[in-house]
Amino acid sequence: MLKFKRLELEDKEIFDKYIYPYRFSSSEYSFSNLYIWRKEMNTEYAIYKSCLIIKKIDIEGKGYFMEPLGYTNENLKDIVDVLIDYKDHHKVKYLFKEIEKDFIEKLKNIYGDRENIFIEKDRDKFDYLYESKKLIDLSGKKLRKKKNHYNYFIKHYDYKVKDFNEKNVIDDVIKSAEKWYDRKEEHKKELLSELDGIKDACRNMDKLNLKGIALYVNGEIIGFTIGETMSEKLAIIHIEKADPEIRGSYNFINRTFIENYFKDVDIINREEDLGIQGLRKAKLSYDPIDLEEKYEVIV
Repeated sequence: MLKFKRLELEDKEIFDKYIYPYRFSSSEYSFSNLYIWRKEMNTEYAIYKSCLIIKKIDIEGKGYFMEPLGYTNENLKDIVDVLIDYKDHHKVKYLFKEIEKDFIEKLKNIYGDRENIFIEKDRDKFDYLYESKKLIDLSGKKLRKKKNHYNYFIKHYDYKVKDFNEKNVIDDVIKSAEKWYDRKEEHKKELLSELDGIKDACRNMDKLNLKGIALYVNGEIIGFTIGETMSEKLAIIHIEKADPEIRGSYNFINRTFIENYFKDVDIINREEDLGIQGLRKAKLSYDPIDLEEKYEVIV
């Protein structure tokens, strides 16, 4: 019997036992990610056979499970069968979403090519992976424009970088995020969820093991970014905002954040593009070394 509970901050200790050591390349299994977006995704969890089951809804309001955490080869089929039964009784749309290729192979080993199991790639959820050194050096022909924008910024603006731990920075970040939300006219529901997530992240930086910097020009905040280290190989950038009217602001805050906090990490995960073409173009322009594929499963 699965009994689900809404995800709260005090659940981090439970999740950490299942999440670490972090073995994913994708960003969804970070507790910070789960917590920041818990309201929009209606994130809930249950423990079944010593396994962590996470249930969410997508942007269209359709329910699904993430990959169970803590399963064994011996009990995986029993766990998935229970999830299928729950899905049928509670009218959950998908069996799984946000799962990586390795887990797909395990499902195929269990169920073979059953005609009622449909597996598809979810391109809008692919995570963008970058070499940290390359994002710091901005080397190579493909990143030449990025480096030019960066150099323009440091040459033409009176700027200052502050850590989130410095006085009044978090207050400045929250006010900046609220103003950014107020200026937007479309997708207000999704952006309100993002604003709530930014506030939650800012107010719980230490508890969530997050790092953040804010960028000021002429004494006014014009950008900020938040991320975390998941392992010696991987860091995730959860939030990044800057003023697009200030040339090079995005390039500067991107490079500076990684150089200050993640230069010893091999790979930077800058999360997905959600099918937003402008965001996709921007993420591709940074020349990712790989896209972490995500899959969805319907039974």
